[in-house]
Amino acid sequence: MFAISRKEVARLAGVSEATVSRVLNNVGPIKPETRDKVLQAASEVGYVPSALAQQFARKKSDNVGVILPFVPKVQLFSTFYFSQILSGIGEAAQKHGYNLLLIFRDPAGNRNYSHLFRAQKIDACIMLGSSDSEEERIALAELEREKFPFCLVNQQYSEENYNTVDADHVTGSYEAVKHLITGGHQRIAFINGPIQFSNSNDRFRGYRQALIDAKLPVDNELVFSGNYSRTSGLQLAPELARRIKDNQISAIFAANDRMAIGVMNGLVPFGLVAGRDYGLVGYDNSDGAKIVTPSLSTVTVPFYEMGQQAMEILVADLNKKTAQQQRMTANKVLLPVAFIKRETS
Repeated sequence: MFAISRKEVARLAGVSEATVSRVLNNVGPIKPETRDKVLQAASEVGYVPSALAQQFARKKSDNVGVILPFVPKVQLFSTFYFSQILSGIGEAAQKHGYNLLLIFRDPAGNRNYSHLFRAQKIDACIMLGSSDSEEERIALAELEREKFPFCLVNQQYSEENYNTVDADHVTGSYEAVKHLITGGHQRIAFINGPIQFSNSNDRFRGYRQALIDAKLPVDNELVFSGNYSRTSGLQLAPELARRIKDNQISAIFAANDRMAIGVMNGLVPFGLVAGRDYGLVGYDNSDGAKIVTPSLSTVTVPFYEMGQQAMEILVADLNKKTAQQQRMTANKVLLPVAFIKRETS
């Protein structure tokens, strides 16, 4: 057995090797009769071009990069948030003939995203876990300046013209707190995520506005910080238990289900049961919210659809780029959320 070369195809078709390359890589204007001759010759000798060579010739990788935060010892793909968004991205990518390239970013490391484009590793990228830091802003500004297509998911820079897909976290938090207030709670603690994420700020805005509209005080002593992990909720349990028993807190709203479940588990040794001794609402409507006992009231967020939408936006941008059209305004999508009442509230 021997490998069929491009030279053999050129000889059989009666054209140059450069012409064979242009036909097989679909690059540049080619006469229809010449194209037919080359394709016929390639078929007869069973020539299969290198996929990598085709990508370089077309300056197109057919890969969409997904930038993910690298967190040691955290099973990222088992988390509801990331698994749902990635599933949505993957479904839309497969439909449009793109592959996904997962790229893990060290939060303290280099953010040279533009290099991925210049090296032709990716045609576009989706950012998961972006945060409001100087390094991130510089890297994203470079992508925008170079007109490399990208889309942010669940993170907004309101003053920037970036493609963004997010959920209405202000309304989601507002409805969660309003539900607790309607149930008679007036001292509602809030466990938020890191403030460098725009969705953390949105959740706090909704919490605050619900209290203001109900003419209840916004007490900063009732606002706690976590990192969206179950452990961070668990660690707050002793302090929350003390305040519940002292009647300083009657309900807790956590910015995601993992922290809410951590709190709920952590309060059990103190003899406190959610839905009986205090109200509790989480956020995300993860699988865990449905199976814990008592079942967790929460806010459902369309993470799967967010992933789909991000990919669709990029496909549209890539098609415009192929047609040499320029995107004048960014696509900024805000998807609705919904409160779900269960046993903890």
